[in-house]
Amino acid sequence: MRRTAISGLALIGTATLLLAGCAAAPEEGGNTTTPSNTPAANDYLPCMVSDSGGFNDHSFNELGKKGLDDGAADLGVTAKAVQSKDDNDYDNNIQSLLAQNCDLIVTVGFNLADATKKYATDNPDTDFAIIDDNSIDLPNVQPIVFDTAQAAFLAGYAAASYTKTGVVGTFGGMQYPTVTIFMDGFYDGVQYYNQQKSKSVKVVGWDVNNQKGGSFTGGFEANQTAKNTAQGLIDQNADVIMPVGGPIYQSAAEAIRDSKKDIALIGVDADVYLTDPSVKDLLLTSVMKGIAPSTEAVVKAAGEGKFDNTPYVGTLENDGVGIAPFHDYESKVDPGLKGELDAIKADIISGKIEVQSPSSPK
Repeated sequence: MRRTAISGLALIGTATLLLAGCAAAPEEGGNTTTPSNTPAANDYLPCMVSDSGGFNDHSFNELGKKGLDDGAADLGVTAKAVQSKDDNDYDNNIQSLLAQNCDLIVTVGFNLADATKKYATDNPDTDFAIIDDNSIDLPNVQPIVFDTAQAAFLAGYAAASYTKTGVVGTFGGMQYPTVTIFMDGFYDGVQYYNQQKSKSVKVVGWDVNNQKGGSFTGGFEANQTAKNTAQGLIDQNADVIMPVGGPIYQSAAEAIRDSKKDIALIGVDADVYLTDPSVKDLLLTSVMKGIAPSTEAVVKAAGEGKFDNTPYVGTLENDGVGIAPFHDYESKVDPGLKGELDAIKADIISGKIEVQSPSSPK
């Protein structure tokens, strides 16, 4: 099987499943303050700039903000966060935080890489961290990245186990490495299931071998384009769909409900069952990034004078990535699936199963 090396995997019985994309006056995302009866430990100021979508996207930005909040609480300080409505806001938002003497500026997402590099270069005494980008090599920038192919492999296996039509699908917002890494892992997890079970479950929406020709919406907004893209997979008989790109899953949920068919959804980034209960009845599972705890750890370390530009890489081994419980689908999946996934996770960690994507963090 392409890009997946396997040796000596034994699927065992019952075990526990791992529980785990121009504002002159920047829009405030809500300052984080310590309780009134808890004085700030110092005047350290951690800050954050969101990508478009804002801090209530039930996904990427929201998780980053939670990590900022938690890190500030650990330090006993006040944090500041500003929202970007679109990419025209990035420069102004970072400039605004620099003018407020932020000690650490966390930027949320690879779309902010150019702006982050520019202002980190010009402000070497200010620490920066960027979530989901590993392209900046500067002493004052720490990347926070995730090998989500590992967790998506588990989700692909689960999707292949669950499907009744023999077709599962995935689509993305834009064809960026942080999107296609999910799609790669998902595809390979399906192929691994086929190999182990002598099945032929088909994946639509992504050609993993060519790394092109997949289904992408061209953005990260929940809109008619995203709904139409999901409908295209439904029209190909997919009964499990994994949208990769922040809130585009909301449009996929609309398409699923309109179809009146029994189709399951797989969330990404967070346990979407918990972050967006409006779609919880559709969710088979979610591929999770530990965005909140990793951001919290970076903020806390920087505030304690331990800033380090070594990339944080989330993996199955360090619980930086994982899959969510089946929740309402618990009774609908194969009784042996949990044990199989737990065994696969262990073998990915040990190296018996090698999950690789061209987009995996190096």
